[in-house]
Amino acid sequence: MNSRPRRISRRTVLRGTGAAIALPLLDIMGAPVSAKTGNPQPETTKNNNRIAYLYFPNGVAKGSWEPEKIAEDGSIKKLNRWMQPLEKVKEHLIVTSNLWTPRGNGHGAGTATWLTDGGYDGRKIEVNGMSVDQIVANKVGDQTLLPSLELSIKGEGYFTGNLPRNSISWLNRKTPLSRETEPRSVFDRMFRTSDGIGIDQSVVDMVIENARSLQRSGSRADRRKIDEYLQSIRSIEKRLAFADERVNQALHRGELTDTLTRPEPGIPTNHFEYVRLMIDMMVLAFWADATRVCTFMMDHGQSNRYFDFIPECKGTWHALSHYRDISGRTEDDDGKISWDTMESKRNMYNRVTRWHHEQFAYLVNRLDNLREPTGETLLQNTTLCYGSSLSDGHAHGERDLPLIIAGGGGGAFKGGQHLKCQRPTSMSKLHLTLMETMGVKLSEFGGGTIAIENRLDRGP
Repeated sequence: MNSRPRRISRRTVLRGTGAAIALPLLDIMGAPVSAKTGNPQPETTKNNNRIAYLYFPNGVAKGSWEPEKIAEDGSIKKLNRWMQPLEKVKEHLIVTSNLWTPRGNGHGAGTATWLTDGGYDGRKIEVNGMSVDQIVANKVGDQTLLPSLELSIKGEGYFTGNLPRNSISWLNRKTPLSRETEPRSVFDRMFRTSDGIGIDQSVVDMVIENARSLQRSGSRADRRKIDEYLQSIRSIEKRLAFADERVNQALHRGELTDTLTRPEPGIPTNHFEYVRLMIDMMVLAFWADATRVCTFMMDHGQSNRYFDFIPECKGTWHALSHYRDISGRTEDDDGKISWDTMESKRNMYNRVTRWHHEQFAYLVNRLDNLREPTGETLLQNTTLCYGSSLSDGHAHGERDLPLIIAGGGGGAFKGGQHLKCQRPTSMSKLHLTLMETMGVKLSEFGGGTIAIENRLDRGP
């Protein structure tokens, strides 16, 4: 008589004293369970798709976002030199053209309306309504530990405390959601159950006995997946500890720049490491199914961060975005740096854009290298929307926004495409399309009443 293999709930976690680790999808997991009813969900309502919105401020230089070579069928043959970091992942990308936000513009209004897609009243700090990420979270958030996760890089320079420039996620028209800026805080929200127990102990060590018991019940593939997953968590723990150590060293040596707000423990002084850690938090959250909805502000909406760690770059990001002003004496400048030519300043601006493309390419690769039990990659079941609320940074343009869609959306999208709308098209139509991948079908959002033309080259 053959015994049936042990089955466990999709919401099973590894537990230990002071820690609880959500698990990635495993072979031995049964149907998803509703947190509201406690009952298994019917097969027809299963949706393990994830969605993330990645925002960067200050727009891009005109002409830097178009692919260099496009075939007659719209497929991308070659990206331009400023998009070069995305070349190896272009098969997963849809690069858009002619999308715009007709009712949101500028650093404050543009940021606040990027996901709310409506008017903005700066005097009242009031937007159109709930942002798209929160609409989706209301639909799928009861299936995960966290309904949604709002991440952000801690701002540098002016406007770090300006509310609309620091908010893309809104609970309602008057309530922006707070953002997590410290990698360790994000990690603890997902994995630690007590602030006072085992604070210096690895969460992997806390749950190892529970993990070994579960491995004995699972398939060979499950055992391998649990090992890989715990190794990934332990690796991030080591990086967080290293970041703490480096911050403390920098504080003692006085290495912090004048424009950088003194970092709290856990925020790396190295900006590259900081951004990568936050991206890894997002990947881990999706892999663990801790949440299926995430936003990540790669800086606040009028960032004055210095990118002088990029070769041949000088001046703040916001100053570089006004690349037609080279005197160094405008209100956007720091009063210390000037530039030789408009072309050289624009190239510096483009190098900052390219650096952010590198980080996005890293995210796409990470998701593409993680497997679901069905054999699909995590990227195939994820939709990423990456871009800015400004088009040309110097002009504060609202037309032809720089936007890229990545991932398969659970089979909804075909990558490697250039989507050029025939006429200026509200970003609200894009939002309607992306929400559909998460099972949210609305008749109207913002200024849009139908999903975007040709369905983003929807695949079979």
